[in-house]
Formats: sequence, C-alpha cells, structure tokens
Amino acid sequence: MKSTKQYQQVVTTQRKTVNAKKDVKNDHMEEMTRSLVDTWQKSADMMSDLMSQSQQMMTSPYQPMKSLDPMNIGPAFKSAARIMAGDPMKLMQDNYQLWKEHVELMQQIMLKHDMNPDGATGKHHDRRFKHEDWTNNPMFDYIRRSYLLTSNRLVEIMTSVEGISEEDRKKLIFHSKLLADAFSPSNFLMTNPEAIRTMIETGGQSILKGMQNLQRDLDPKTSQLSIMMSDPDAFTLGENIATTPGKVVYQNDLVQLIQYEPTTAKVHQRPLVIAPPWINKYYILDLQPRNSFIAWAVEQGYTVFVISWVNPDAKLGEKKFEDYMQEGILDVLDAVEAATGEREVSMIGYCIGGTLLSATLAYMSETGDDRIKAATFFASQADFSEAGDLKLFTDTAQVDNLERMMEKKGYLDGSAMATTFNLLRANDLIWSFYVDNYLLGKDPMKFDLLYWNADSTRMPKQTHLFYLREMYINNNLAKPGGITLKGVPIDLSKITIPIYLQAAKEDHIAPYPSVFKSTGLYSGPVRFMLAGSGHIAGVINPPAADKYNYWINEDQPKDLEEWLDGAEEFPGSWWTDWDKWLAPLSGKQVAKRVPGSGKLDVIESAPGSFVSIKS
Repeated sequence: MKSTKQYQQVVTTQRKTVNAKKDVKNDHMEEMTRSLVDTWQKSADMMSDLMSQSQQMMTSPYQPMKSLDPMNIGPAFKSAARIMAGDPMKLMQDNYQLWKEHVELMQQIMLKHDMNPDGATGKHHDRRFKHEDWTNNPMFDYIRRSYLLTSNRLVEIMTSVEGISEEDRKKLIFHSKLLADAFSPSNFLMTNPEAIRTMIETGGQSILKGMQNLQRDLDPKTSQLSIMMSDPDAFTLGENIATTPGKVVYQNDLVQLIQYEPTTAKVHQRPLVIAPPWINKYYILDLQPRNSFIAWAVEQGYTVFVISWVNPDAKLGEKKFEDYMQEGILDVLDAVEAATGEREVSMIGYCIGGTLLSATLAYMSETGDDRIKAATFFASQADFSEAGDLKLFTDTAQVDNLERMMEKKGYLDGSAMATTFNLLRANDLIWSFYVDNYLLGKDPMKFDLLYWNADSTRMPKQTHLFYLREMYINNNLAKPGGITLKGVPIDLSKITIPIYLQAAKEDHIAPYPSVFKSTGLYSGPVRFMLAGSGHIAGVINPPAADKYNYWINEDQPKDLEEWLDGAEEFPGSWWTDWDKWLAPLSGKQVAKRVPGSGKLDVIESAPGSFVSIKS
C-alpha cells in the first residue's frame, strides 16, 4: 500500500495536470474569443463597406430601364398558376402526398440513426452533399433529404401541369429547377455542416474571408455579382497558357490569323484552318501542351491556321453575320493561300464557328467557290429546331429585350453570355463557387479551363441579333433559301464535300440529337461521331489522357435511334479517328511551311494581341 505522503504526491500531481489542462483550455478559449471578437469587428467594418456599395448601386447615375421579366417566364408561370387554381382537388392531392412523404422520411431518419448511431453508410452522388455530415448527422441528413424530396416534388408538379404549350412547359421545368437549386440548404451558412465546421475550426476567419470575397466580387456600379471562379493572376497568355509557337500573319477588323510553327519535316499539302467560336476565345483549343488540340494537330503533320476573333467594341457593333463570313472565313482563305501557295484547304468549325462555317460553305457552293475540300464540325448546330435549353433564353420577347440592352453600347457584355451558359449548369458553375468563395472562404482555383471560361467576349449587336433570330427563333439556316448572305440565298443541301460531325453525349449547349440533324442537311458523305462528356471535355480529349469513350456507326444511318442501336463503342480519344478520316483528304506530303516564308509577313508572335483584349 502507498503511504499517506505518496498518496498526497499523486493527488498533487493530478491536480497540477488538471489545472494545466484548464490553463491550456482557458488559453484556447481566450484565443478563440479574441479571434471571434476580431472577426466580428472586421465583419462590422466590411458590412459597412457592403452597405455603402449597396447605397452606391441605388444612387448611381440613371441606367436604361431593363425589362422586369428579362427571361420572359412570367406568362408561363401565370398560365400554370391559373390552371392549378382551376383544379384545387389536384393541388390538395399533391400537398397531401408531399406531407405523407415527409412523415415517412422522418420515420426513416429516426429508424436509420437509431439502428446505425455512427451514421449512414449509403452513398449519394449529388456533389452538393459530399461532406460526411450530410449523411452521418441525423439533423443534416433530414435537411438534405427533405430538401431533395420537396424540390423533386416541385418539379414533378410543374411537369404535370396540363393545358399549356410545350414551350411554356419546358420553361416551367427549367426555372423550377433553377429555383430549387437556389434554395438548396448547401447554399446557406446555418444549414451547411461543412461551412459550420469550417467556421468553428478557423475561429470565424472563413466567414471573414468569405465576406471579403463577396466585397471583391460585387460591382457597385452595375449591381452585378460576378463570382470569381479562377485566380485571374494565375495565367499569362503566351507564357503558361496558349503557348503553342506560332505567328500572326494576317489581320483585319474582325480577326487575327495565326499560323503555327511546324514540328514535322513533311506536312500535308492542304492547310487546316480552324474557326473557333467568337462567343469565347480561341485558346480553349490551346490551354496547355498536354491537352492542346492545336499542338496535337501540328504534330500530326497539318499546317494549322487558327482564327483569333477580336473582342468587339461599340465601333464594331454594326458588323453583320455576313461580315463575319467575309472577313472571318473568305478573306482568311485568301490569306492562307498567300501564306502557303495552296488554294485548297480543310476547315474546322467549333460551336457558333461551325454554324458560320456551314452557312459559308452553302454560300460558296452557290457562288462556285470550291476552296474548302473537307469540313469538320465540333459541337455545331445547323438545325436549331431542338437546340436544347438555350432555346429557353431566345424567344422573341427575350431577344427584343436584348436588343434594347445593346442599343446604347452596340454590343452585349461578355458577362451576360457567360451568365446564360452558367445557368444551364447552375449547381456546377454558380452555386459550387458561391459556397466555396463566400461560405467556406476559399481562394479561387488556379485552373486553366476556368481561367478561359472567365475570359469572356462581347457580342456585336447586329451579328448577335441575326444569329438569335435567324437560327434559334426561325431556324432559317435549315430551310433552303431561308437565309440570304451578301444577296445570295443559301441552301445547305448544296454542300457536297466530306463532313466529319462531332457531338458529345452530355453537351448541354449543342445537344447531340440537335447536332445529328445536320446529317440530313448536307448532300455529301457525313461521318457522325458521338464523344463522351460535354461541350468542352467532349472536344478537348487528347489521346494521352486516355479518358472517356466515343461511338461510331460505320453504316451512318440517317435515323438517330438506328444510329445509336448500331454504334460501336471505342475507348479513349476520338482525335485519332478524326485524323484517319482527314489525312487521306489532305493531299500528299510536302515540305514544311514556316510562318513568314510565304507572301505574308509576320505581324507578331502567337497568341497575338486580339486575344488579350478584355471585356
């Protein structure tokens, strides 16, 4: 047995240990308190600044009145409300069913967590709820599942409304989903367990940083919140993005033409000219050496030329669609011939650049111009009858409103187009960044694709209105003689050259059923290929990445379901299939061509100056 003296020593030691732990705990509490007080003081200052910004917004100089319903969704919701009010029994049944499902959900939650107190093990694939507390914590598990149940029921109710037009139904469904996405519990501090944990772990610093990020992204002059997706200082054009060596050899009001340095001793006789979309900048095709389509095409022995569109200002607002055809393609073909001595070329058109290319090919067919011998289309539409969710933003009322917005400046701000595209995938392209920036207080990522996505361009008024009205609203490009360019009615069926038509399974901008419709418009041989992924990753998928799959039906039937049923799946990138198709159509092998060695002098090094013009 221990003596009394030994016992007293043990007790004294234990007391010292307990007191030391208390001191440590007290020190930690004091430190956290000081941190919270400091955060509170800084937050108060920042709230004052934000209030000042709000005051500036309300007292800023007069701005032209914008439509109170710029997306023209009011009529659709009014029609739905009137129809639902006329059938109160159905509305009561829907409410009863929702109540019943919530009762069942509460029972499931209680039973699940009683039987599995350490948390649920079930997996779900909604990235908004990837944090473990959304499943393991009974309260947040209930919040998550209750939200999903309610939001799904909202969309189902809107889907089941009878007696409205199909156009209004699509609007109701789309905007109901947008509304449900906005009210996700993950978007609010006190119902987001990850944000709460981060706030506690950082002593409130994450909230302070989030408010700083909010103040940074809020423009007091325009009242616009522009969520920063990528670190704007992480990349410099020509240094660590858009680095494939080349030279600008020609320019006009609308384009700079870049000719890339060859990397092979021999090249295909016919140059390859790429028309990217002017809605974005060309370097989506040249982000990094590892994923650059341009660099890869050069390595395959093509003499590659790329059109770099200008970021238009008010002076170019009156440029028309046919000006983009003349200065963007026809004049460029003259320049390519001057640079290489070759009259015949192959071309690629990406997205709206492909729409312009198809219209230009029809014009060239009518005027006897046969310089383009083969054409490739990346995610490009020519028949817009089923053009996906973008049609929800392009009805007559919305386009008329856009025209009023562009009247003063002569162009549509790049941020407006970026917002439209982001709304098509709101959870991925809006709310995920909202949570990271403002609730978690994270710094923007250093990611080349997001940097490019944020580098938006303006739309010239006349060209943009023509595109929206003639393509999206009236679908005139698909109609023989439906569009007239430079006084010439055009007909896509007059296009007889070989076509390679790329589409992507998950493309939300140019849905593959819409792209497939082009197979019935052209009269020449068409090779339709369906890639994995979406509008960007479905195109930018280098062979070395060994990602995704693609599908080919060698019989190339004109019916989509028949095409899909008979399609064969191949692993990896489709680029090699495209190269096997284009190489035999590109002429014999000739000596490589160096930029500036032809009749055109070098103006400047790639990526050129047009691409550096910010919106």
